[in-house]
Amino acid sequence: MTIPFPVRSSRIPTTLYRIVFFRKMSYQGFIAPEKIVPPVHRDMKSLDRSLFSLTFDVWTVIFPDVAQMGEFIKRFKQDTVQISRLPFLFRLSKSENKLEEYPKNPDYKAVALNHKIHSLGDIEDHISPEARKYIQDCDGKFFKHRFTLDYNFWRADEILQSILPENLLHGVPTSFTKTGHVAHVNLKDEYKPYDSLIGQVILDKNPSIKTVVDKQDSIDTVFRTFNMKVIAGEHDLLVEQKESDCVFTFDFSKVYWNSRLSTEHGRLIKMFKPGDAVCDVMAGVGPFAVPAGKKQCIVFANDLNPESYKYLKLNVKKNKVDSFVNYFNEDGREFIRKSSSMLAHFAEEHKQIEVCKPNARGTKKHKVTKVEIPGFFSHYVMNLPESAIKFVDAFVGLFSNAFPELTRREVKSLPGYKLPVIHVHHFEKFAPTENPEPTEQELQHRIHRKLVDLLKFEIPFENLSFHYVRLVAPTKPMFCVSFTLPEEVAFAASEK
Repeated sequence: MTIPFPVRSSRIPTTLYRIVFFRKMSYQGFIAPEKIVPPVHRDMKSLDRSLFSLTFDVWTVIFPDVAQMGEFIKRFKQDTVQISRLPFLFRLSKSENKLEEYPKNPDYKAVALNHKIHSLGDIEDHISPEARKYIQDCDGKFFKHRFTLDYNFWRADEILQSILPENLLHGVPTSFTKTGHVAHVNLKDEYKPYDSLIGQVILDKNPSIKTVVDKQDSIDTVFRTFNMKVIAGEHDLLVEQKESDCVFTFDFSKVYWNSRLSTEHGRLIKMFKPGDAVCDVMAGVGPFAVPAGKKQCIVFANDLNPESYKYLKLNVKKNKVDSFVNYFNEDGREFIRKSSSMLAHFAEEHKQIEVCKPNARGTKKHKVTKVEIPGFFSHYVMNLPESAIKFVDAFVGLFSNAFPELTRREVKSLPGYKLPVIHVHHFEKFAPTENPEPTEQELQHRIHRKLVDLLKFEIPFENLSFHYVRLVAPTKPMFCVSFTLPEEVAFAASEK
């Protein structure tokens, strides 16, 4: 039925007009704005997507000319439907609505109006006078259009709000960390009975996710791994993760990887210059080492976890940086102690690395550049925040151990001599009962005292550079503290 713009007659009282119009046009399928939520099913045990459909009517207007419609939207967008994610442009069905022919609107494109309009009788309450006049001047026609919002329309949090118990609606768990095709959630104990429902909704609402896992216990203190449960999707935890223009492959259940640290990885990598020697003490699968190698840094990368070491080797080769990255599977403390002598011997044996790059396209000639191997490390990276700081004492006597036959003056005269910059990632946890809660500066001073005790040297606080990485838990901030190794420490007598 075609409905022209309602024009009030001076012979019909306003009240009577409204009553007559309501009787003719009111329809119970309209919905109040506060009810635009999926149907509630709190007793659901397994996900039934068919139960989340919501159908309601919205008044629409069709213009004879699509140009008129475009002008209406441009001038009166506030008068269109204001339901989040619901489109205000769509096509009407000619057969269903018995539309006349519109040569300048052959697809019957229409505009959905403010969804608070339940009848054309109350249009004046929700559409501006200017918009009403424009519709009338353009010979616009009104129609009811039925919207059906199915499972695909709703967000993950909206679905979970409709199926979880009411006492769990305060913190619906929809956030996760994505690693390759795996979504990693940390469900609180009260949500674990509903893990399969939560996992399936996350899986449905994120097309790139194929597997959802939940952490089952605390992170292992040795290899930084944890037991995980697949709560939805494929039981496939061999992932491929892209970061820093590199591709990393690893078994997410057997190594430590945190995609939330990608910014921190990139921050340190920017400090490395081509030709620098970088020692990555707790390298994992290579998030620092591989991009540094791609930057033509000479990298010594180590990890104690045999699985991390396996994938570190794979990623070095996969990203074609094996000329620059050397990998090791040793204890971190021992690796630090012998790292300087290892680099010195490596530099003496190899001198330089030749890099062949193709010239212009279509030519067979290659450009050969040579990267000199330095005799001293510029950077040490210690990315094991739970315990890395405990390894700092291994730097005591770093050069005394590496060059026992040389005096300090002789070591300092060696080509490329420098004192390395140490980057230590660290959790500075504090008790939740501390009152007042320690400030960031107070936490930094606590870290400083730990370093002084470990280095057995009163390194000035102002010589330390602190970078706040992230808050892992309410009382567990993560920092990266960087400092140049003091000469007094590097040449001190070590205690093995």
